[in-house]
Amino acid sequence: MIRDLTYAYPGAETTSLVDVSLTFQPGLTAVAGPSGSGKSTLLRLLNGLVPRFHDGTICGEVHVSGQDVFRAPTSALAREVGFVFQDPESQFVRATVEDEVAFALENTAVPRALMRMRVPEALHAAGVTHLAGRSTASLSGGERQRVAIASAIALQPRILVLDEPTSQLDPAGAASVLSACANLARNGTTVVMAEHRAAGLLTVADQLVVVRRGVVRGPGEVIPMLQHLSDPPPLVGLSRAMGWDPVLVDAAEVRRRAPALRERVKNSPLAAGNTAWELRDCTIGHDHRAVLQDIDLVGHAGEVVVLMGPNGGGKTTLLRVIAGLQKPLAGRVWRSPGRVAYLPQDPGVLLHRSSVRDEVRYTLRRAKSDQPAGLMLGRLGLTALAGRYPGDLSSGQRQRAALAAILAGAPTLILLDEPTRGMDLRARLALTALLREMTGAGASAVVATHDADLAGSIADRVLVVAESQVKEPGGPRTALSGDGPYATDIGRIYPGGPVTLEELLECL
Repeated sequence: MIRDLTYAYPGAETTSLVDVSLTFQPGLTAVAGPSGSGKSTLLRLLNGLVPRFHDGTICGEVHVSGQDVFRAPTSALAREVGFVFQDPESQFVRATVEDEVAFALENTAVPRALMRMRVPEALHAAGVTHLAGRSTASLSGGERQRVAIASAIALQPRILVLDEPTSQLDPAGAASVLSACANLARNGTTVVMAEHRAAGLLTVADQLVVVRRGVVRGPGEVIPMLQHLSDPPPLVGLSRAMGWDPVLVDAAEVRRRAPALRERVKNSPLAAGNTAWELRDCTIGHDHRAVLQDIDLVGHAGEVVVLMGPNGGGKTTLLRVIAGLQKPLAGRVWRSPGRVAYLPQDPGVLLHRSSVRDEVRYTLRRAKSDQPAGLMLGRLGLTALAGRYPGDLSSGQRQRAALAAILAGAPTLILLDEPTRGMDLRARLALTALLREMTGAGASAVVATHDADLAGSIADRVLVVAESQVKEPGGPRTALSGDGPYATDIGRIYPGGPVTLEELLECL
């Protein structure tokens, strides 16, 4: 229960949460809102990270399971509240998957015999039994995310809090996590989950909380609360455009009511530019273990190639080889001359300067560019955050700061690994426009993502990285539609395209 709570981070010019009063009911509560709106801050109240770790100015009350969060011992709160952060890689401390899942149990003095039972149960619940025995350092970002979820589930907390848990997961992994959380909620756990990729979550959530500029609405029933969302999922956007009342979130119902198209979106053949990068007869992997074999790929200037596929399939490894950060085990890699802009899955590894503006200026100096820093900051909606320390930003804001830092100064090859992690619709649209502008000027881009809506907006080609191979399943309108695993919500309704809401509305 949160009552009359107002909070501001140390030195912040604005208040992060304003006069919040709400009670999280049993079941699964979805928390939605734009990047930087206060969602993560709201969630961190529940385990005392706000204000204990972050400090700042706070007034009001927070009670969890009858305990005053501001006064209860941290060890007592840890038994009641399991927490999965936006950046799970920052909370890993052990070398193997089983030891990582057992770590929290050890800290709460769970008997060893019980621990041996809970660890495999938690791995099964999170759908990562196949990762048992793996080194945590060898896991992909999505695999780490699911192991972090298993670690929280192992505690069997009364409240499970998850901040963007599906942001790096493939469709099967995201569905598995949502199903596991829904089962926990049905069995008595209070589950609170913040998500930007909210389409699947809204179909299983019992209630919805909307946060915008520190103001919290709800919790309330999902459908009535959707009117407060400023960046709704595509099916909700389609419902609004068609005037359906109530709006629909269930894909099967949308299919039954979907309007016929006046015209189809046609796949326009890409006029291939000069070769920008090339892999020939490559075997790719790490620690002498092949992940991808017999790879022959070519990328062109003016083109956006999107990599999709299951977690651990090799997308990140392929990007690193194209970037020159990792050598292939065999074969040849070639890149055209020019600067390479590379965004890793964890943007924090790029951000070390005192302000967002200084991050961009540093890149511009190294690129010997006279482009003003404010230009890139403005394109990615960072002008108001230019003087902020990057470490104090929300996950989505840090993502944009890292993008601004690498994209400044006109790189010729752009390599992005899960670029929309933690980003809201407005930020995704800004990134889409920027990529289109930069490739239109001759840059080549390769983007690894599980965000099907982003892929539908930017892709000239879609490549599926899975089972040691890289395959091209057809044009984007084919690869991202129908019953395929990477189809967008709109694409599932219209096999052969369109695959985005914007395209669909143009066809109606």
